[in-house]
Amino acid sequence: MVTFAELPLSPKVIKAVEDAGYTEPTPIQEQAIPHVMAGKDVLGIAQTGTGKTASFVLPMITKLERGRARARMPRTLILEPTRELAAQVDENFQKYGKHHKLQVALLIGGVSFDDQDRKLERGADVLIATPGRLLDHSERGKLLLNGVDILVIDEADRMLDMGFIPDIERIAGLIPFTRQTLFFSATMPPEIARLADQFLSAPVRIEVARASSTAATVEQKLLKTGSKDFEKRAALRELLKAQDDIKNGIIFCNRKRDVATLFRSLDKHGFSVGALHGDMDQYSRTQTLEGFRKNQIQLLVASDVAARGLDIPDVSHVFNFDVPIHAEDYVHRIGRTGRAGRSGKAFTLVDRTVMKYLESVEKLIDKKLDYVEGIAAPEAEDTGEDEARPARGGRRDRRSRRDKGRDDAPKRAEKADEDTSADTSSSNKPDSSKSDAPKSESAEADDRHEGKDRSRESKQAVRAANDDQAGGGRDRKKKRDRKQDDTPVGFGDDIPAFMMIGR
Repeated sequence: MVTFAELPLSPKVIKAVEDAGYTEPTPIQEQAIPHVMAGKDVLGIAQTGTGKTASFVLPMITKLERGRARARMPRTLILEPTRELAAQVDENFQKYGKHHKLQVALLIGGVSFDDQDRKLERGADVLIATPGRLLDHSERGKLLLNGVDILVIDEADRMLDMGFIPDIERIAGLIPFTRQTLFFSATMPPEIARLADQFLSAPVRIEVARASSTAATVEQKLLKTGSKDFEKRAALRELLKAQDDIKNGIIFCNRKRDVATLFRSLDKHGFSVGALHGDMDQYSRTQTLEGFRKNQIQLLVASDVAARGLDIPDVSHVFNFDVPIHAEDYVHRIGRTGRAGRSGKAFTLVDRTVMKYLESVEKLIDKKLDYVEGIAAPEAEDTGEDEARPARGGRRDRRSRRDKGRDDAPKRAEKADEDTSADTSSSNKPDSSKSDAPKSESAEADDRHEGKDRSRESKQAVRAANDDQAGGGRDRKKKRDRKQDDTPVGFGDDIPAFMMIGR
């Protein structure tokens, strides 16, 4: 077995690795580090959690021991798709570069531009950035990339999913062509393969695990649930209660609004839970992650923003509240547990509406997943969830009010008939003993027709009165017009004498 001491790393780096408790490299580290140190382009394909971050961090620190950064001109650049993953790489540099005096700048959203500008002004040996924020600094004239010697594109398939590829192409055009490029991805769809051909020059391909595979140390199970959200929440709670060995766990949802709803539900039922999604500000995201890392929070409900950006070595469980729409995301979610050779458990909630997504996942990982037995969700009325009842003012309520209005229509018609009857003479008034007797359907129909006839007659009377008023108005207008016709035009009959000259 190869040790870190046998790899071409500097003594300071090897000491920092040993201080962190590692002696043997993972397969991706063992194969990638020598090629990176040799200055070759590397195309690394490895499932998440196999240590590929250290496979480029350790040789970069060794190579950066020589030289010095200049203001606004970083020496190396690492592109990451999410803030959390960028922060994770920064932590790796702090941990393994503790015996060096490297300047590391982190450019991510949600942080003040001024603070980042000051770091760039001092000079950065390592620049770790998300594509959008990097381009913001470049367009403001605060950053020059013509001094970059090493470019790292990490989680390339996630970059593709998030639409960052055009930005990466722009960034690559700002970096010298003679750079060394390291390209890492957990999956290798055709689009990523084309990008690798575009960015890399005669790369060394390192594939330590089959693309899109999950770790063998992770036990994967399915839980069948109802298709309604409250049924899924109830099933998840029963599943959580059945896990005696759960230390901490991440619960993944497809949508941010479901993250918030599920968080409120679990919190209401007494679980230790936090939430993490892309719309949260950076401070809240950092505080939530810290609480989860320190075991102050047992369960973390998250969107896919956490699928690739978390490096918490001992996550015991992963729960997919939703089957991911993109099968590749399943690989990354499951990769949050069973890291570095540890064992882990992963459960996915499925119902009849998501079977096509489940089939895509099983086809991608080339594995048929089994269902967990012995866990049944309580009935809806026993869940105590407010969400199980239709919201006030919802579609069902509107329908019931509309139906109620229809049911009351005959009663309103009867009341109108009674009011009409009350206006007739007392001789025609029915006897009180008969007034309470129900009318036959034909009698009610005759009364409704009579009411319509009376209503029609009253409308005709009103229309006639309006016509009379309109006729009176027309007569007055004719008189007014006649008066206007009597008005003399010009001088009338009194023509001045001087106008008669010559006649």
